[in-house]
Amino acid sequence: MNVTIDKNSGYCFGVEFAIQMAEDEMETCEELYCLGDIVHNSMEVKRLYEKGLRIIDREQLKELRDCKVLIRAHGEPPETYKLALENNIELIDASCPVVLKLQNRVKHAFDAGKAGGAQVVIYGQVGHAEVIGLAGQTRDEAIIVTTEEDLEKIDFTRPVTLFSQTTKSTKGFYHIKALIEERLQQANQDSKAVPDFDANDSICRQVSNREPQLAKFSTEHDVIVFVSGKKSSNGKALYSVCKQHNPNSYFVENEEELQREWFAEVGSVGICGATSTPMWLMEQVAASITAFEAEQV
Repeated sequence: MNVTIDKNSGYCFGVEFAIQMAEDEMETCEELYCLGDIVHNSMEVKRLYEKGLRIIDREQLKELRDCKVLIRAHGEPPETYKLALENNIELIDASCPVVLKLQNRVKHAFDAGKAGGAQVVIYGQVGHAEVIGLAGQTRDEAIIVTTEEDLEKIDFTRPVTLFSQTTKSTKGFYHIKALIEERLQQANQDSKAVPDFDANDSICRQVSNREPQLAKFSTEHDVIVFVSGKKSSNGKALYSVCKQHNPNSYFVENEEELQREWFAEVGSVGICGATSTPMWLMEQVAASITAFEAEQV
């Protein structure tokens, strides 16, 4: 049985940068706080915990004083920076440059469109860290849409500016874009003019480019094992690509979730993961699958 790890899988630049910043900082301090999971992978969070990284939530942040707090790649809303100043907290800002640029675009669109009644709509997951940061640029007035049903929140008689969470599916974004265009036409068919619609494909290309790569990789193997944290939005999107192109695709968080029967009489196994999946974890999964074969022999 041939076991291959997808060379295109693993950390994106933003996650790799954040983890490196955390590890560098922990070389000079015993304990570093991180606002939320540094990456949506429990195995990596555990590894970094053992080095001194302590995960906190926003309520706990309010109680901290005179310490260091890491901002992860997902970015944060303006309120976090304001609170840090008030509480003398030194922020180690590991926000992904792609996310920071998008935050600026969202803020500009919100400020520019305010007078004309424009609505900022974000295609993303409610409660996701990145979406919280993006919505914060609009004083939380942005409309978050995840499903078709969420489009009911939009007033189609007013202008719409659409953005996307950087890790969402490209296919999903363009589907939502088409539906909004259709609804705008329907809602204003008796009017002389249709409100302006500005759609911005803000999906990170490091993420979206993985979709066609994974589609190809999935067809090249008998079985696909997709390794990702269960909280990862990107992981769910990329796994669906694998499943679509290879029905023998399985989602695992670590090697303990592997089942021997998946690999019975299989010629090749492909291992891949999300932008939040560390390479060392995919290597552990590969080693466990290889060990299954050795035991059978």
